[in-house]
Amino acid sequence: MRFRRAFIALVTSFVAPVTAHAQDARQVDIAYEITFAGISGFRIDVTARFNGSNYDVETTTFKEGVLKAVTMNYVGRNRAWGGFTTRGAQPSAGSLSISVDGKPRTWLAQYGAAGFLQETHSPVWKPTPQQTISDADRKDSLDPLSAALSVGFAGDAACDKTVRSNDGKRRIDVLFRKVGMEPAAATGIPGAIGDVLVCEIYTKRVAGEFDEAPKEAETERERPIKIWLARFDNTQIRYPGKLEAQTLFATIRGRILSFRERPLTPAEAEAIRR
Repeated sequence: MRFRRAFIALVTSFVAPVTAHAQDARQVDIAYEITFAGISGFRIDVTARFNGSNYDVETTTFKEGVLKAVTMNYVGRNRAWGGFTTRGAQPSAGSLSISVDGKPRTWLAQYGAAGFLQETHSPVWKPTPQQTISDADRKDSLDPLSAALSVGFAGDAACDKTVRSNDGKRRIDVLFRKVGMEPAAATGIPGAIGDVLVCEIYTKRVAGEFDEAPKEAETERERPIKIWLARFDNTQIRYPGKLEAQTLFATIRGRILSFRERPLTPAEAEAIRR
């Protein structure tokens, strides 16, 4: 299991239930860390802006500590924006920008009616026939952050869903399965309110360009990631509070470092993408 799989799970569980629409103009800033065998690995900073029925969410992911010192440099940025309706999240677009050891890749997904997806790659992606993502697999798929926002509209049933995630080169099904609820005080998640939703996450690769051999990928899929989704404010929004995943060598853990919210300024509220 790689850090990327844990990151996909963490981002894809960033949820906003149905009661989150028509919000006051506010910004939420969250910081997470992911460790491997207790060693610092990744830092994820999330900025979510809400104004009425519109949302604009950004994440920045980067390596830190020992992992940064001994492996290739990595910086990733995701953004998703759209609106909330009585039918759920209606994404307008989502993007990602990844730099691995100084080699950048960007991808923009724009959404239309009936599951239509318009993509822009830079550099141009040239998959082999075996790596091609068919129109059927692309249909109704969402970039990781837009997929995340769609999950939460099931409220406390958010874990009983399958999400069609797409990062431009890889189509992955992310399967959420509910384990149960735990009192916030028993989870050790600082600042959590009320009961915490506990879920297992499985991933299943569908199509695209993958680094792992098929046998390895299928073996890793059978090891679920366990995640705790908590409330931290007076809305019904659930955010990842902590994460655990077992590998052959050590345990990957994710935890929330900080959660802050503040009102948006009029200029910030006006600048939210729609």
